[in-house]
Amino acid sequence: MNAPTTSPTTSIPRIAQVERNTNETQIQVRVNLDGTGEAKLHTGIGFFDHMLDQIARHGLIDLDIQATGDLHIDGHHTVEDVGITLGQAVAQAVGDKRGLVRYGHAYVPLDEALSRVVVDFSGRPGLHMFVPFKSGMIGEFDTQLAFEFFQGFANHAGVTVHIDNLRGENAHHQAETVFKAFARALRMALSVDPRAANVVPSTKGSL
Repeated sequence: MNAPTTSPTTSIPRIAQVERNTNETQIQVRVNLDGTGEAKLHTGIGFFDHMLDQIARHGLIDLDIQATGDLHIDGHHTVEDVGITLGQAVAQAVGDKRGLVRYGHAYVPLDEALSRVVVDFSGRPGLHMFVPFKSGMIGEFDTQLAFEFFQGFANHAGVTVHIDNLRGENAHHQAETVFKAFARALRMALSVDPRAANVVPSTKGSL
């Protein structure tokens, strides 16, 4: 069930709720883009929940994500479908993008690891990701699935995302810097530009 969205020019929080039900996963996502970073997360994959919490906390986005998936096979469908559903919810909550800063970027370090993420709410989905993980697994999380999550998000939020892990020797640190930088970049891009609060940030007039 989809909740109505509002323009960032209003004082009403930008909120959306999306459900995705397939033979592989059942997912409910609720977002408040003008939140305080509160998170209610259950995907059945502990490390993935930890990474989603980084998006909420550092992006100042309230997230409620409840997912049931075919984890007896592996985590692929669950992680990918959470990315898809979260992307759909963010796209709905953003609305017509009037007043949006649109672009966001962040560098985030964690000990020896350093990552950079740049996002553009362009309406043109695309993911360009270079993260040479030093380990194939972090707990029960397959590091290959980080790409699937961000691909699902980018495709369904309609954003271009560039993700680069510039250095890192510990896979946990690499992943955490990526998700934190993604959160910070989202926070910047989703903020309201006070100098152009009623303007769509494009010479085309629409995004």
